[in-house]
Amino acid sequence: MGRFSGWKSYSNHPFYLLLYLEWILLAIAVLATFAPSPDAIHFSPPPRPQGLEIPPPHPPMPPSRPGNPSRFIPGILASIGSLGLMGLRLPQVHHPWIYQVLYTTLGFGLSCLAIAFGGRGATFFSALLLVVVIRGCLMFPWRGRVMVALVAYVSFLGMLMGTILKRVGFFQYLSRKVEQPADLMQFLSPRSQGFILHLTVNSALLFGWVLVLVLLLVGALLSEKKSRQDLKEAHRELRQYALLVENQAALQERNRIAREIHDSVGHYLTAQSIQLENSAVFLAEDPPKAQGYLKEAQRLGKEALKDVRHSVSALRTDPLKGKTFEAALMELLQEVKQTTGIRIECKFKVKSALSQKCSTALYRVVQEALTNVARHSEATRVQVYLMEASGMVCLRLQDNGQGFERNLNSTGFGLRGMQDRIQAIGGRFEIKSASGKGCQVEADIPIN
Repeated sequence: MGRFSGWKSYSNHPFYLLLYLEWILLAIAVLATFAPSPDAIHFSPPPRPQGLEIPPPHPPMPPSRPGNPSRFIPGILASIGSLGLMGLRLPQVHHPWIYQVLYTTLGFGLSCLAIAFGGRGATFFSALLLVVVIRGCLMFPWRGRVMVALVAYVSFLGMLMGTILKRVGFFQYLSRKVEQPADLMQFLSPRSQGFILHLTVNSALLFGWVLVLVLLLVGALLSEKKSRQDLKEAHRELRQYALLVENQAALQERNRIAREIHDSVGHYLTAQSIQLENSAVFLAEDPPKAQGYLKEAQRLGKEALKDVRHSVSALRTDPLKGKTFEAALMELLQEVKQTTGIRIECKFKVKSALSQKCSTALYRVVQEALTNVARHSEATRVQVYLMEASGMVCLRLQDNGQGFERNLNSTGFGLRGMQDRIQAIGGRFEIKSASGKGCQVEADIPIN
């Protein structure tokens, strides 16, 4: 078993089934080499009775060719063996095309050399040609395969015609040597010539059909192999895409959790910071009022901690807490107004029922925008508009703060988080701002 796998490791043949078929054809050629030649069979016509001229019922068989030369069997076997060893190493696709041409030419040369050493022509020359054609089909595209098959077919026809002409010449030679040439010339009658022509045409057609079958068989095997390779490559790419999608989904989930924590906790911490600042201002002048600010800051801290725990444990925060979007939004605006002192104007003109994703996204965008206003803008008035138009929910939030240069402040997680939220549900998000001109947040989301 080890030796058997050893030659397999040396061979680069793509189809071992075809390699075994080549060996079978070569074995047939070797057996035909040792088969007796028809020319070597000696035949003497039966003696005729003295004084009687009885025509024989059939034309007498010709005697053997004078001086029948012996075949050079070592040369034949060496040619066939060399052709067989060539099949273990085929030129690769990445090699220059001249390698494939030289390889095929050498195969045809060894086949003709075996015939030159006294091979049996039609007996095994066709088998050697089939071996060369099979290898040509493995190395060349369709055009090259057809060319190799045509060369093999022309070679077979040439050998076939050469054999027939040699036989006819041999009969003519015998007709001049035997005592009754008229009997021998019956082999060259039109009927005999028609029979020989019939055999020749049948042999040519049969070999042609065999070549066509070989081309189709090898072509089908190569197509099936390419299909399996393409399927394997597609399977590998699908696995890579699946891993990529899995990683992308995990990344999106992490970003979603980060946005939830940033939006909810950031809002509460901002409001808490404002309450602590107010308590510090009124601590000396009005301790009861400062104490009220401290209690509010404590409540906001508890709410922030509650949201953090909910986000981390459930990986999901419902900012609406079971309320309608309008009620939750009004509660948020009232809370910001109380904690920051900013005057907020709101116009809500949405009659259609919004989905959970749409409501959550709009709520978080308003929450983050108001948090940014309280932190950075130093605004005193905020206008919030929600309206429905052409199947879209349109949000416009504008303040009268100091604004900022959009191209200089585009990397904040809050701004990026708002944009990601809206785009994730197929909406449009835009921020318009300039130094000293306030800021306007625009978001358009499909209702369905």
